[in-house]
Amino acid sequence: MKKNFKKSLITILITIVTLILLLFLIRFINHTEIDDVTPGIPCEQNLLEKIDVLWIVPNFNNTPISKNEEWCSSILSLNKTLGMHGVNHDYWEFQTDRTQIYLEEGIQEFEKCFGFKPEMFKPPQLKISKENEKLIESSGLKLKNHINQWTHKVYHCNDSDPMKNWMIDLF
Repeated sequence: MKKNFKKSLITILITIVTLILLLFLIRFINHTEIDDVTPGIPCEQNLLEKIDVLWIVPNFNNTPISKNEEWCSSILSLNKTLGMHGVNHDYWEFQTDRTQIYLEEGIQEFEKCFGFKPEMFKPPQLKISKENEKLIESSGLKLKNHINQWTHKVYHCNDSDPMKNWMIDLF
């Protein structure tokens, strides 16, 4: 009996280590991302330059990004993939049911700044209701959520996440 328990424990440990190594490999191979990109949140230029996907907040603190043409041009000049990260980036923004008009205002603001509509959407804090999931998908946006965060290195402009940017570099 003791031998079987020991064998089972070793099998479980090997499985856990294998899964961790597999996740590490997946994160190493996949593109990198950064959340909370907007003129109202400071973001290190070298961080923006090394990242592949920038998640843009179109109307942070009721300040539309299109009002800052220099910033819009600067972001476009990085030649990165851009996605929309909420509209205002309120904590429970997409846990509260939103209308098509609300979402469209964010999409239009994004388009005014960059000259094209976003194709991807990530809710702030990854919090989204089932109704809002349907709203996002019916708008033609590809919804990115928890799986995306686990399989990609995702940094934050203000480095406010419990998982600090230097930790993300390591894993």
